[in-house]
Amino acid sequence: MKYDLEERLIDFSILIIKIVNDIPNTPAGAYLAGQLVRSGISVSLNYGEAQSAESRKDFIHKTKVILKELRESFINLKIIHRSGLYKNEDEIMEALNEANELISIFVKSIKTANQNLLKK
Repeated sequence: MKYDLEERLIDFSILIIKIVNDIPNTPAGAYLAGQLVRSGISVSLNYGEAQSAESRKDFIHKTKVILKELRESFINLKIIHRSGLYKNEDEIMEALNEANELISIFVKSIKTANQNLLKK
């Protein structure tokens, strides 16, 4: 499956919306869902900002924000999964796998951007 990165991030955000909408409205569920909807959707929105970065340093900063939000989403998904708050095993595993892959992509992107900045 080869996707444009922006499309992958949008698909990830949509998957997060589906998951969040089915989490029970318990105190823990509401808290985790609120956190996840913010971090899981912000990755797509922040990517749009990164594409319009004013400099290489600005791009690196915005990309690091995306990475931070992806890591937060990943840990949140693990908590939701392990606690049994979300019952669709396939979707939660898809979200966990995609978050993990996206984290790897952004770690590499930041590393490459930093190397390019040093070459300048």
